[in-house]
Amino acid sequence: MTIAPVQRTATPGWTDARLILELEAVVETELDRHLKAAKEWMPHEYVPWSQGRDFDGVLGGEAWSLDQSKVTPLARVSLVVNLLTEDNLPSYHHEIASMFGREGAWGTWVHRWTAEEGRHGIAIRDYLLATRAVDPVELERARMSHMSEGFESDNAHSMLQSVAYVAFQELATRIAHRNTGHHSGDPLCDQLLAKIANDENLHMVFYRNLLKAALEIAPDQAMRAIADVVTDFRMPGHGIPGFERAAAQIAIGGIYNLRIHHDDVLQPVLRKLRVMEVTGLGPVGQQAQDELGVFLDGLDSQATKFDERQAALLARRAAAAAAKQQ
Repeated sequence: MTIAPVQRTATPGWTDARLILELEAVVETELDRHLKAAKEWMPHEYVPWSQGRDFDGVLGGEAWSLDQSKVTPLARVSLVVNLLTEDNLPSYHHEIASMFGREGAWGTWVHRWTAEEGRHGIAIRDYLLATRAVDPVELERARMSHMSEGFESDNAHSMLQSVAYVAFQELATRIAHRNTGHHSGDPLCDQLLAKIANDENLHMVFYRNLLKAALEIAPDQAMRAIADVVTDFRMPGHGIPGFERAAAQIAIGGIYNLRIHHDDVLQPVLRKLRVMEVTGLGPVGQQAQDELGVFLDGLDSQATKFDERQAALLARRAAAAAAKQQ
């Protein structure tokens, strides 16, 4: 079956205020859908409290050591990055509340989203401390450092850029949590991160559907926003101390890398919105669409090169490990 290209009619520039007002009904519809789809879950049920014991310090417990951790080294790195990213929730709330407002359906969504995101950090931290998966002192120092810097999105300078960014970012976060669970070596950790990933997926659907509506209302501006976000995308945790080194380990380990970003994050959202099929754009929208196409082709090529380097590196590591066992 041949699917006809999506046609849009170019419109004059929309202000953020007009777009927020115009999309209010869409937000209300998506909020209702979200509340019906969201399933209540209790973070404490995924924390093995019986494994917990006092740390050294005020209570004179046992000092942390690496051999106490059950999770894999790769998962430990990723869990810390994921947790510190979640820890910056106050900054994220400030960003979206300042942009979308605290009244009406928008405000209800902002507060609901914040409440759901808040339990992610609670659950991960409780799990990590109860299972002694990470050094609690280093974790707290990293939290203080990261949160002291706050967060400001790279290119979310307009309402549409904010919506476009979170549409992709929520899916990226879902993938990162899910893959971390798969690599954790602990079934309980996998279950916990699966629950968190499900929340993130529902958040992605909300923002993706909102972005779809924006493409229909203001196609040129929405296309420009999508191109700006996609071509300059960075995860919100990029300010975490030691992030570049951690990101490299996470990439090589197969939790999140260029191939995953291209295939499992960007392409699914863009295909669902049929972004590259939109016609009837004005000069601004057409240029943005063209830039997006060129960028995606280049990113795919970069991902292929990364795949080749990753395969070679893993092969060398496997050979070295085999040699040690001989």
